[in-house]
Amino acid sequence: MALKSLLLRSRLDAKKKSLEELRGKDEEFQQREEEIAAAISEMTEETSDEDREAVEKKAEEFDEDKKGHEKEKADLEKDIAEIEGELLEEEKRSRAVAKKGERKEEKMSENRSKFFGMTMQERDVFFADEGVKRLIEEVRTCIKEKRALTNAGLVIPDIALPLIKQIAGEHSKLMKYVTVRPVSGTTRQNIMGEIPEAYWDEMCAAIKEMDLGFYNMEMDGYKVSGFFAVCNSIMEDNDVNLATELITAIGKAIGKALDKAVLYGKGVKMPMGIVTSITMPEAPSGYLDTEREWEDLSNSHVITIGDTKGIALFKEIVKASGIVDNDYNTDVLVWCMNKKTHTEIMAESMDANQAAAIVAGMGNTMPVIGGNIEEFKYIPDNVIIFGYGKNYTLVERAKTVLSQSDQVRFIEDQTVFKGTARYDGKPAIREAFGILGIGSAPNTAAPKFAGER
Repeated sequence: MALKSLLLRSRLDAKKKSLEELRGKDEEFQQREEEIAAAISEMTEETSDEDREAVEKKAEEFDEDKKGHEKEKADLEKDIAEIEGELLEEEKRSRAVAKKGERKEEKMSENRSKFFGMTMQERDVFFADEGVKRLIEEVRTCIKEKRALTNAGLVIPDIALPLIKQIAGEHSKLMKYVTVRPVSGTTRQNIMGEIPEAYWDEMCAAIKEMDLGFYNMEMDGYKVSGFFAVCNSIMEDNDVNLATELITAIGKAIGKALDKAVLYGKGVKMPMGIVTSITMPEAPSGYLDTEREWEDLSNSHVITIGDTKGIALFKEIVKASGIVDNDYNTDVLVWCMNKKTHTEIMAESMDANQAAAIVAGMGNTMPVIGGNIEEFKYIPDNVIIFGYGKNYTLVERAKTVLSQSDQVRFIEDQTVFKGTARYDGKPAIREAFGILGIGSAPNTAAPKFAGER
């Protein structure tokens, strides 16, 4: 049975590699599609029949090629799913032949491996850590005795911080795009401005120095926190379940708060958000002389386009995106909007080009221009915040603290805990971001943060 599993895995790897190669051609098809769409839009009543037929022929050839390409991908995806199913069944049969005691051990090992993807050995090392032991013991004691945690709170041990960051990153939609740097205390971060052009010269000439234009950006540390209720039955369960519940709750809360701060943070007791920074005509108080020169972007980077439809809408979006085309970090273009705006854009792209809309919808990307779309319910309708995420710097402080509320929820049989962490952040290159309003000037008012009325 082990040999059959190896054969299945070999076939699976080969199929996945072929599928990856096919997906690498998606961009080529998108470029062809855009060229044909541009040719169609340029046709007028004066266009000759010969030219019109040539464009139509290209469109028909593209449709045939695209259908074949998508069918080939779909067939591979189907094959991969079938092989994965066979492999799963084979592994189940392999486990079934084990003795009863071995099956029990395998089940225990499987449960343990669910602790954030750790192996049994890694999980044992985690729970052998003195800091983790102390955390679990303190939490259980405060439940039994209905008292608060000692001191102001219990510091999450360093070994658990990567797990909290993992959960925060998984539940934050923006952390994967921005630049995240771990620091301690108030710090000044060096950032690079515009990337200079290299010099051409004789092959043996001396190399000339380039001005990299470094600037200092001061970062502080602000607390992000929140409380969560945990069922007492979980507290009385095994260490794995208890630790999973606590770490997951802390990470989720932090991830959500960070996203809102990156977009709308006010810069006072929290990071400065993209919208706040762009709409400020003058530098905020305390802005360093060593930081990049503050430019008024409240007009140039806050853009309004008409209430247009179909191809005309996407032409305007493409034009608007040019404002953030720069010489800085341009790894990933991100478009942030609410679900309603996202849905309307997808609908309009169907009128412009149905095939492009389907591709964009499957990849959750902006039609025509590309770039990932992320949805946030607190962004107003017809407002899009966009830019190159790596130009936003988010710093995270060491230490995350867990505290228990003095008020135990006796009726609900729950105990309330709160988790706190410390972050700061701001756009390092403000020109790399923009705000777009469709049909009217974008509403740039910040949504309410937790605790605000």
